[in-house]
Amino acid sequence: SVVIARWSLGLLRQTSAVLLDGEVGAEQREAVRSLIEADGDNRVADLHLWRVGPSHLAAIVSVVTHEPKAPDHYKALLAERTDLVHLTVEVLACPDEEAA
Repeated sequence: SVVIARWSLGLLRQTSAVLLDGEVGAEQREAVRSLIEADGDNRVADLHLWRVGPSHLAAIVSVVTHEPKAPDHYKALLAERTDLVHLTVEVLACPDEEAA
């Protein structure tokens, strides 16, 4: 049981960053946010970015804008990010004067 407990603790230490979306750095998150927000009055309301492979990332992006476009438009904005292999985009129309 001691061997299994030590193995379990080691496994928890190695995987906790992945399980808590903490493995991907702030600069990568900001790069995704910047690409979306550089187009029109888009604002990223929610962004989850996590590693799904050694050099592959998945993302869920929630965009708020006054001029909503199809999710494929926002996916195209991120096309230069070849490390994003799975991307889900939610687009919400902003009813207020400013996108938040």
